[in-house]
Amino acid sequence: MKLRYSLLASALTTIIAGQAQAAVSAQEAAKLGTSLTRVGAERAANADGSIPAYEGGLTSAPAGFKAGDGMRPDPFADEKPLLVIDGKNVEQYQGQLTATTVELAKRYPSFHVNVYPTHRTVALPAAVLENSVKNATGTRSIDGGEAIENLLPGVPFPIPTTGSEAMWNHLLRVGGNRNVKYDSWIVDSGGGASLSTTAMSFSSYPIYEDMNKPFNSTDVFFQMKLYYTGPARRAGEAIMLKDTANPLAQPRRSWQYLPGQRRVKLAPDLSYDTPNPGTGGAGTYDDVFVFNGALDRFEWKLVGKQEMFVPYNTYKLTYALDPKQLTTANHLAPDFVRWEKHRVWVVEGTLKSSARHIYHKRRMYLDEDSWIALASDQYDARGKLYRGSFAFLSQSYDKNIPDVTPFMIYDLIGGSYNINGVTGAYGGIHYTDTLSKAQWAPDALAGAGIR
Repeated sequence: MKLRYSLLASALTTIIAGQAQAAVSAQEAAKLGTSLTRVGAERAANADGSIPAYEGGLTSAPAGFKAGDGMRPDPFADEKPLLVIDGKNVEQYQGQLTATTVELAKRYPSFHVNVYPTHRTVALPAAVLENSVKNATGTRSIDGGEAIENLLPGVPFPIPTTGSEAMWNHLLRVGGNRNVKYDSWIVDSGGGASLSTTAMSFSSYPIYEDMNKPFNSTDVFFQMKLYYTGPARRAGEAIMLKDTANPLAQPRRSWQYLPGQRRVKLAPDLSYDTPNPGTGGAGTYDDVFVFNGALDRFEWKLVGKQEMFVPYNTYKLTYALDPKQLTTANHLAPDFVRWEKHRVWVVEGTLKSSARHIYHKRRMYLDEDSWIALASDQYDARGKLYRGSFAFLSQSYDKNIPDVTPFMIYDLIGGSYNINGVTGAYGGIHYTDTLSKAQWAPDALAGAGIR
């Protein structure tokens, strides 16, 4: 597999822990808005035209969409696959697929990848684009890339020079204030599907509440709270977590409410590789959204940029009404998953010798237009492919927000998989006004969590 390297010479500079990494030069930043989009993607089409030029994304709703509705019609519903990849021809395309995708195709005759025409639908608010250009020469990574400072609300490193900078772009992505009721389903190695959780999720990125306010390293950039309503054994539970731009100075703060104890308590273990019961044990807390949380347990290498087939514009899956149609034995129902060819940044995380984690290596694939992690491959200490994750991107064209509410993880050793964020039966994805500070206080968990 041949990668097209696009790393800058400044990336070779040694980063000493605690020392700030300089931003790119004004000359490099001048590419933003010309040969590059303002968030750093290549504006031009690829050589054979299979990836089109970027034209601003999808900003108008298709016919049938009702303003304010959480269900978004598929603007590409009439398209047919250009290519089908399965176990018979997967070796021909394995350089353009994640290791997990290749393994699924080789392992299961029923698995296949339907490749559709590529549409670069991601569109972001104008203020985000403007601030991203300013961040190119202003934002700095500190503490070996584990924290950042001097940031305006936007993409912190539109021209990244290190793996940690690219990962910060993913962590600080535009996500909006969402209110979503969803199911999480686990499918065991025998093909049996069962409900892991039903929950009401509130999530927000406070960094984007004031687009003119510089963001301090100890400010909260992401927060989420979940109220579990099912199955019966979990009904009434609730959790809340908050992440800052300097997790060394202010680590993740998390709280949990358990009905049997009738109190809210600190829950510092809701992070890193703690098994996530919301996924039926198939994933860890930092597997949520492919990756979330602090970067400090891995050394992150920016490998380069690559053209790959990834899930994209997955409206059919995202807004599917019946989860039983999705959760087939061994893998998701292939005909619900739309794949397209896109350019992605490849970032590889290797576990530090001083750190502990069930994964020894993680290989991330970040979409160039949104900086969202669309997929990852996770390896154990033996170097064996252990798990693989996917996020299903669809542009919320009425909000200028790329969304990856459904995400999933395959356990390739245990033979099970989990899909999290199945919303169609509950009215889809809703965006709300900013919740009050009182609603984001830990004590708010108790009142809503009582069953």
